[in-house]
Amino acid sequence: MQLDPSLGLPVVYLVDDEDVVRDALAWLLRSRRLLSEGFGSAEAFEEHLAQRGTPWPTAPSCLVLDVRMPGTSGLVLFESLAQRGMLPTLPVIFLTGHGDVPTAVAAVKRGAFDFVEKPFSNNTLVDRVEQALQLSAQALLARRGQDLTARAWNELTEREREVAQLVTEGRPNKLIADELQISVRTVEVHRARVFEKMGVKSAVELANLLRDSPPRP
Repeated sequence: MQLDPSLGLPVVYLVDDEDVVRDALAWLLRSRRLLSEGFGSAEAFEEHLAQRGTPWPTAPSCLVLDVRMPGTSGLVLFESLAQRGMLPTLPVIFLTGHGDVPTAVAAVKRGAFDFVEKPFSNNTLVDRVEQALQLSAQALLARRGQDLTARAWNELTEREREVAQLVTEGRPNKLIADELQISVRTVEVHRARVFEKMGVKSAVELANLLRDSPPRP
């Protein structure tokens, strides 16, 4: 599995109330050179989240989660993560017994990455974990792109943002000048500064950048 090294080491989080299951999963993941961290309950994992900074995770991650546990169930924890918008960067793979398969299938339809039925195939599970980590890495890179775009956008002056917006709409310099009641030469200067600050070379590149990584307000 090849991931962007700048994202940091991937981590698999294991939430299952059975020690023997967590230990077996940790050993399995180590055999494929994957780091893991185990939690005996959904409450323990929630406490871990409460101690993290935001945004989290900052490295490729996935969650292997038991459906049925004492106290807060895996399904309730999953719904909480979904409401917080964490599923793209923390894909969830459910571990389920035969009787929980319909529940797990419904969770997949609501955004879970997959479910694996106990007893599970070691290779199948780790393959899905690696695919989930790839997905997490893609989401983290997208988030990084949005952050970079937002920082660059915030460095623009108000006038430069006005020019940038009109440029992305395909307006020629003359029409932009008329719209903003400034000279064409001034538009050209602002346009050049926008391209430099945003790291683009054309109006098409600027439009694509703002479309794919829209600056957050």
